[in-house]
Amino acid sequence: MLARHQDPIVAIATAAGRGAVGIVRVSGKKLDRLIQALCGRQLQARTATYTAFLDAAGQPIDRGLAIYFCAPHSFTGEDVLELQAHGGPVVLQLLLARCLQAAAQSDPGHAAPRLAGLRLAQPGEFSERAFLNDKMDLAQAEAIADLIDASTEAAARSAARSLSGAFSQEIQRLRDALIHLRMLVEATLDFPEEEIDFLRQADAHGQLSKLQQTLQAVLQRARQGALLREGIKVVIAGQPNAGKSSLLNALAGAELAIVTPIAGTTRDKVQQTIQIEGVPLHVIDTAGLRESEDEVEKIGIAHAWDAIEAADAVLFLHDLTRIDAIDYRAADAVIAQALAQKLPARVSVIDIWNKADAVVARPREAGLALSAKTGAGLDALRRRLLAVAGWQSAPEGVYIARERHVQALHRVAGHLLEASAHLAANAQLLDLLAEELRLAQNALSEITGEFTSDELLGVIFSKFCIGK
Repeated sequence: MLARHQDPIVAIATAAGRGAVGIVRVSGKKLDRLIQALCGRQLQARTATYTAFLDAAGQPIDRGLAIYFCAPHSFTGEDVLELQAHGGPVVLQLLLARCLQAAAQSDPGHAAPRLAGLRLAQPGEFSERAFLNDKMDLAQAEAIADLIDASTEAAARSAARSLSGAFSQEIQRLRDALIHLRMLVEATLDFPEEEIDFLRQADAHGQLSKLQQTLQAVLQRARQGALLREGIKVVIAGQPNAGKSSLLNALAGAELAIVTPIAGTTRDKVQQTIQIEGVPLHVIDTAGLRESEDEVEKIGIAHAWDAIEAADAVLFLHDLTRIDAIDYRAADAVIAQALAQKLPARVSVIDIWNKADAVVARPREAGLALSAKTGAGLDALRRRLLAVAGWQSAPEGVYIARERHVQALHRVAGHLLEASAHLAANAQLLDLLAEELRLAQNALSEITGEFTSDELLGVIFSKFCIGK
């Protein structure tokens, strides 16, 4: 991996398609000869220069802004050249090809190519170099992708907060406190002949307890940040004509699914992402669950069960207008039993009683009644979904986080719990105490990338877009 990161790289840094402006970005060492070939002149660092971008014959491919960032004062920590041209895909491809061509050529008086080894960048390679060159830590690098992928305003603001270092600073404070506690334990182990009890005098018990309390606060905010990033998958299930498609349309505020009085209208999944207080919810409408001889409907019902089994929450929709029918109640009972058998305990099943506008009185068990047609009761459903998701914090106090961050913090909590038990036992367990603190520090360091495998880095940055 280290050899690969010595190569200069180039990529189109803007999204595919037509636009007003497109950017070609180059990163490497000593770009001055390449700049001369492309722009016909040298550029002042960190200054936007309007110039022609030249082909091999010295004719303009386009005119635009060229900006040169001299190492280490750049995004990647290397020399960086950005060519801001008109955003047509052909123009950008011509500029990209010209960069590769010019880099491979030598100019008069030089036998070597202008920029030997220039190649197309891999997904996320610019950000990866910024991380490897200590321009940002791993959590901040991940926040770049999260900011790009944010599906709600709250997620975007939280990702920007992580990118600015808010989450990393929390992790660093935990790490500093953990290192201080490790120092006390190691001192006690290294100097057993001393009569001074380092741990007792330094209130190691109190420090460890405070560290655990701080960790829980960080873990709670990280869970909320992960929820803002990932959201939850909510599947609407129930018998045909219970109003599932109407409920999806009501939640989405748009006519996404076809609604008719004909049973079995929905044959396959219809999905829409909505947001409630900034939390993304991926809501899926499914085919009505029933016994069917129709081959197409049977496939739709099988897809419905697949979606249900992959859900974080299931909205089990009941029809209040048919609740007194014996066959309808029996079919609902069969579905309820199947849900109980197929779903793990972590998946919440919320019983919802639809068509409240069409009945005078509702049965006693109809706790969450609503009308997808009129919208009555939807606010209560939204609050229930937030509760099921575990949303507790206001977006302003949350930084974006990923599931791997949450899992790492859980491991830290486990190691600190073991350390607390060893510390409470007796001084003979100090070796075990020191080891648990070391493992806790390693888990924390995985979040910011101070202790991270190359394989994990490859997985993380491969999910970035090319040019970023």
